[in-house]
Amino acid sequence: MKITKVLAALLAAAVICGGSASCSSGKKSKAPDKGTAAEPETEPTTAAVPGVDFDEAVEAASGDAYLAVVDANWDKQYLGGTDEKNPLCYKAGTVHINGNGDYKVSVTANSTAFQYLASGDPKGSYKVNGIGFAAVIIADAEKVLPNAIITVKNVKVDGRDVELKKKNYTNTEAEAVRSNIYNEWVSDEYLPADARTAEGALYTNYDFNTPSELNDGSYSAQIVDPAEFKDWTDIEVDFTVSGL
Repeated sequence: MKITKVLAALLAAAVICGGSASCSSGKKSKAPDKGTAAEPETEPTTAAVPGVDFDEAVEAASGDAYLAVVDANWDKQYLGGTDEKNPLCYKAGTVHINGNGDYKVSVTANSTAFQYLASGDPKGSYKVNGIGFAAVIIADAEKVLPNAIITVKNVKVDGRDVELKKKNYTNTEAEAVRSNIYNEWVSDEYLPADARTAEGALYTNYDFNTPSELNDGSYSAQIVDPAEFKDWTDIEVDFTVSGL
């Protein structure tokens, strides 16, 4: 089982301070500096919460697809990593892309580790507040899967289908291939110049001034209504990869 440094630090603080996640002095617990003897690479103890088996932290490897999600407060998120900035990494559903076909990715708040970090209770029922950003991302795909095209087929929140208001597109960004589900910083009038779909490119020769016939206003970086994601526990996205 892989447990992130932030959880290890909180557990260590709980042991030192008699079961609380912070000491009475009010000082915040701090993970040991990298490379010191105080930071073992082995699994940290869970003795601070007897009887609790903490869930595995999931990191997206090269060629893996994952569901990138940030809550409405920009506080709880999963962006493919397992550090303290990614508390939703536990039990994240990633998938390795090994060719054209149908895939699923997911994120959940229903993990003992996340609940412990969010509420102090590994058996808690903390719900994530909304979404500020969401996308299907294939890690390192600019290098390993540059021609991949993602088509979002279905989005579910807590088992309920969410209406797709518009169609998604694929673009390459930060060495990854992505398809935005909700990105309020990208307007429908100014999609990325390399925006592409299974039917073709949305611009001719990557030129904003020459939209293709496909670029008829039906594609967007905001294909869902964020109001559908109020106080959620689970998000799942089904998608198809083509172009490989």
